[in-house]
Amino acid sequence: MSISTEASKVGVVTIDVSVSGGKAKSFPSGITAREVLQQCGIDRPDVFAVLVDKVPMDLSTPLTQNGSLEPISFSSPDGKDIYRHSSTHIMAQAVKDVFPTANVTIGPAIEEGFFYDFAFERPFTPEDLEKIEARAHEIMKADLPITRLEMSKDEAIQFFENKKEVFKVEIIKQIEDDRVSLYQQGDFVDLCRGPHVSSTGQVKALKLLSSAGAYWRGDERNPMLQRIYGTSFPTQSELDDHLANLEEIKRRDHRKLGKELDLFSVQDEIGPGLILWHPKGAMIRLLIENFWREQHLKNGYELVYSPHIARLDLWKTSGHMDYYRDNMFAPMTVEGSEYQLKPMNCPFHIMVYKTHLRSYRDLPIRYGELGTVYRYERSGVLHGLMRVRGFTQDDAHIFCRPDQIESEVRKVLDFTLFILRRFGFTEFELYLSTRPEKAVGALDKWEQATEALESALKGGGFSYKIDPGEGVFYGPKIDLKIRDALGRAWQCSTVQIDFNNPERFGLTYVGEDGKTHQPIMIHRALLGSIERFFGILIEHYAGAFPTWLAPVQAKILPITDKQAEYADQVRDQLRDAGFRVEVDDRNEKIGLKIREAEKGKIPYMLVVGKRESEAKQVSVRKRSEGDLGVMKAQEVIDLIGNDMPLEKLTTSSNHE
Repeated sequence: MSISTEASKVGVVTIDVSVSGGKAKSFPSGITAREVLQQCGIDRPDVFAVLVDKVPMDLSTPLTQNGSLEPISFSSPDGKDIYRHSSTHIMAQAVKDVFPTANVTIGPAIEEGFFYDFAFERPFTPEDLEKIEARAHEIMKADLPITRLEMSKDEAIQFFENKKEVFKVEIIKQIEDDRVSLYQQGDFVDLCRGPHVSSTGQVKALKLLSSAGAYWRGDERNPMLQRIYGTSFPTQSELDDHLANLEEIKRRDHRKLGKELDLFSVQDEIGPGLILWHPKGAMIRLLIENFWREQHLKNGYELVYSPHIARLDLWKTSGHMDYYRDNMFAPMTVEGSEYQLKPMNCPFHIMVYKTHLRSYRDLPIRYGELGTVYRYERSGVLHGLMRVRGFTQDDAHIFCRPDQIESEVRKVLDFTLFILRRFGFTEFELYLSTRPEKAVGALDKWEQATEALESALKGGGFSYKIDPGEGVFYGPKIDLKIRDALGRAWQCSTVQIDFNNPERFGLTYVGEDGKTHQPIMIHRALLGSIERFFGILIEHYAGAFPTWLAPVQAKILPITDKQAEYADQVRDQLRDAGFRVEVDDRNEKIGLKIREAEKGKIPYMLVVGKRESEAKQVSVRKRSEGDLGVMKAQEVIDLIGNDMPLEKLTTSSNHE
C-alpha cells in the first residue's frame, strides 16, 4: 500500500491497481472493483465479476491493497462458473417460493450448467419444473440486487436454525473459519462463498432440464434428496443452440444406440455395472483389441495375462488397501486365505518383473495387457458403458531407469496420439497433474518425476495445462482428453510415474556399476477402458462406425427369392476378400430391407435384382451418400477396400 505526498496531507490512503495487465494507476483505498473498471473505461454489461490478483471476487469488493484487476465475463471458465452458480441461487429461490417446505442443501455450477439439491417429501415432476422455471424467470425479470453478507458462525447457525434449514446448519458447523459469508437477493438468503453476479437480471436465459434423486453428500446411508439440473446463458440464442446440442446428445446416447444396434446390454439378473457384449458389439471390441495388440507388439511391448483375483496381501503391499479400499469389492475367503478381486493390473506386472534378475541392459521392459478389473462403483453413479463395475483396461507398465523416464514418456505420448487418431479423434488436451494431499513418497522424488513429465511435454512440443493436486497417490501423471464430434471432452489416456511400488515390492536391477538400483515404473493406458472407449465411439459416430470398425460392412439385399443364390455367391466373394458381409434373404419388400439396413448403420448396401443377377453385378448404395451405381463384385471389393485404410491401420511410426 502506498500513500502519495499530497494525499498524506489530508490522510487519504491510495492504492496502485493495474487493470487487464496495463500500467498501474492510483485510486483511493476502499474503492470498489466496479468503480475502478468504470474509471478505466470498462463499463460493459457483460462484465459481472473480477479477478483480484487472480482470485475471483464480486464487483462490489472494496480494494484496500496494491494489486491487479481483470474483468470477468461469461467467455472465461471463471465467468461461466460464477454466472451459473448465481443461476443456482435464482433456481433455489424459485423452489422456495413455489414449494416453501423444501430445504436447500448445495447447488454448484458444473460443466455446461448447474444443479441444486433439495430435501423434499417427493420427487419433482416435469410440471413442478415448469412452475419453478416460470418463477425463476420472474425473479430474473425483477432484477433483484445480489448482496454479500458476513456474520459469525454462531450467528449464521442461529439464522438458519430459525429458518429450519438443517442442512445449512450442518455445513456451517463443519466450516473452520470464525466468520462465514451469505448472499441475499430479495428475501432469499443462502450460505455461499461467492462471488456472484450483481443482480438477478444479469442472468438472461435459464432453462431447467431434469430432476433426479441424489444422496446427501453422495452417501447412500444419508437421506435421499431431489436434484434439479439446469443451465443458463447470456443470450437466448446461445441457450437455444445448447438445447439443440443436448437433443443431439440424446440422439447419440450410447445406451439408446447400443440397444437399437444390438451391441450390448446390462441385465438385472447379472448385476448393475456388468456388461454383456452381444455379437455385433463383440466384433467391434475384437477389432479394437486386435489393432491394439498388433500396434503394441510393433512398438516394443510384450503381452502378458494375469488372473482376476489375488491374495489380499498383494494389495496391502501395493498400497491399494490403504488408498483405494473404498473402491474395492469385499475380499473373499478361500481355504482360510483372503483373496481380492483385482481393481488394478499393476501388482501382477510387478510380480512378472520380479521373476528374473534384471540388468540395466534389459531396461526398459514394457508389459501390456487387456486386463479386466473390478471396482465397487456406487449404484448412483453407474452409467451404461461409461461407469461400470467390471471393465477391461488397455493397461501397460514400463520398467525403466531414471534416465529413461523422459524418453519413455515421449514415446508413450506419441503412441497415444497415433492410436487415438486411428479411431477418428483429432482434438486433444493434455494436463500435468501434481502431488495430491493424500500421497506417499519423498517430496524430492515427486519433484524429480514431475520434472521428467514436464520435460517430456515440453520436449515433444505439446501444449498442456497444470492440474494442481490431481496426481495419483503414488506419483504425478499426464492425462490426455479427447474431444468428440459434439465438442465434449473425454479423459481416456493417462501416463503415471510410480517410484512407490518399486520400493514397496523391492524391485531392482543391476546397474552398469555392478550395484543394485531401483527401477522407475510408468503406468499408462491409451484408451482407458475398452467399455468406456466403446461408449465414446458409439456417441462420436452416432453408431455409424467407419467401415473398418463396422460389425457388418456390407449387406446384400436380393429383391426376390430368385436372386438368393447369386446373393450368396457375392457374399462368399466378399467374405473371401476379408469383409464382413450378410445377406438379407427375408421375404420382404426391398424398400423395407434398405430402410432397415440404413437404420442398422450398414456402410454398404448391395441390391440384387433380376438385371443385376443376369449381368453378374450389384447395385451399390453407400450409407449417407445413396446410390453409387451398378458394379461387379471385384469393383465392390476395391471400393470397400479403398474405404478402409488397412495399410495405415497396420503401420505406425516405430517408437522403439
